[in-house]
Amino acid sequence: MGALMKTTIEVSDALFNSAKEFVRGNQTTMRALVEEGLRRVLTDAQSKAKPSFKLKDARVHGKEMLISDPRRWQQMEEEHIASRVIKPLA
Repeated sequence: MGALMKTTIEVSDALFNSAKEFVRGNQTTMRALVEEGLRRVLTDAQSKAKPSFKLKDARVHGKEMLISDPRRWQQMEEEHIASRVIKPLA
């Protein structure tokens, strides 16, 4: 267990009284109850966090896209550029 920190929190009387009843009825401590509540809220917030990036499905008609050998990409790019150049009329 890590280092402990004492702190003071303010809660409404109704919430505090409900917490005291819960603690008595469930044989736990106020500290354990507060820690569990904080853990649940933080875990829930992390699970709802939006993923930073999701790769788009690039399949065509349910089939995987074939990607050529990465060692040929430069050659493919040059061929693509050459195919787009307008050739002068002779």
